[in-house]
Amino acid sequence: MPSLTNKPLLSFWQLWNMSFGFFGIQFGFALQNANTSRIFSTLGASPDDLPLFWLAAPVTGLLVQPVIGYLSDHTWHPTWGRRRPFFFIGAILASLALFLMPNSSALWMAVLVLWLMDAAINVSMEPFRAFVGDKLNPEQQTAGFAMQTFFIGCGAVIASLLPTLFSDVFGFSNESLNGTIPDTVRYSFYAGGAIYFLAVMWTVFFSYELPPADLQAFQAARQKKVGMAHVVKEIMAGFRQMPQTMVQLAIVQFFTWIALFSMWIYTTSAVADKVFGTTDSHSGIFQDAGNWVGTMFAVYNGVSALAAFLLPVFARLSSKKAVHLTCLVLGGLGLMSMFLITQKEWLLLPMIGVGVAWASILTMPYSILASALPAEKMGYYMGVFNFFIVIPQIVSGLLLGFVTKTFFHGHTMQTLVLGGACMILAGLLTLIVKDESHR
Repeated sequence: MPSLTNKPLLSFWQLWNMSFGFFGIQFGFALQNANTSRIFSTLGASPDDLPLFWLAAPVTGLLVQPVIGYLSDHTWHPTWGRRRPFFFIGAILASLALFLMPNSSALWMAVLVLWLMDAAINVSMEPFRAFVGDKLNPEQQTAGFAMQTFFIGCGAVIASLLPTLFSDVFGFSNESLNGTIPDTVRYSFYAGGAIYFLAVMWTVFFSYELPPADLQAFQAARQKKVGMAHVVKEIMAGFRQMPQTMVQLAIVQFFTWIALFSMWIYTTSAVADKVFGTTDSHSGIFQDAGNWVGTMFAVYNGVSALAAFLLPVFARLSSKKAVHLTCLVLGGLGLMSMFLITQKEWLLLPMIGVGVAWASILTMPYSILASALPAEKMGYYMGVFNFFIVIPQIVSGLLLGFVTKTFFHGHTMQTLVLGGACMILAGLLTLIVKDESHR
């Protein structure tokens, strides 16, 4: 079997199998992104408090991601390999959390389950990012991340549409009775839990992993790196040794994810207020707005799935940086344009720009980064890189509610405009990034 130092080119179906688990992972994330604010609101949360309740997710990522990345770097099992044990454990825990979430009977319970769900999803997801760096030559890495983006888009489209499908096709109730979570949302999460587990297990069973180049040396080094104190010491030391490209991308990621977090938190309340004309989270109209937001999110994820296969082509013709800059500007303009729209059908148009941006966000930063990372620390640095996803989310959680209440008088559509401006700024900051793979 080839080793990490001798990586063969993989076929289309090998790329398919190693990436298919992301179909299930994104099922979990899409249900979370499209419905968490809706669940919190149904259970009594005010719009001003939503960012604080969402803090559970990024804080969890801040703690879990680098640790899981480090542990997967230092794992090798002759049957399960390096990353796949974490795929399996994360799949079990995340599926259980998805079953629990729609059964939350109080706001505190929903916040706690969000915490558990995000931790479990991260256990699966972070090793998936390193999986591409492990298995693929640099010339295939963009294609590998693009395949992941394709499955992310496909999973998110279906997951985002599930409440509408359960309501309009299968006839389940979309009403919040006595402050309970609607059946449409409940059964969507049940389906998501099953699909998450099955999709991740597909990758576990139908992918192989490359062993370390010198397995004996790897095992000997691992024996010396035992104990949580040593783990924490190495993780902290890694921050001081981050490649320059990673630091530059961190700045881009900061503004990108402020934009995304504002969209995930506030789109439901913004659309309900401005387009559907209600702020009553217990009304049928508000729940209809929630379903329509699911449709909007399905559109942007569908666009991202299609765009994923075009991005590598454009990157070869120009550069990864140019592609990322263009996509982020299109996404920012899409978010900002929602302020001008009063008919729900027209809200689908800005989602095209958001979808193009989302495809690039899930592909280009990781492709640029993978070329600048040492192979033996791929999982760790991919985990650390996600600090620069969760830190802006924490900042957003602490400040967006205050900004919305103080400067926008509670009108969350204006917060989406602010998010769009941040995404455009992130695009412009791409110009400072040094791309080691493009010379």
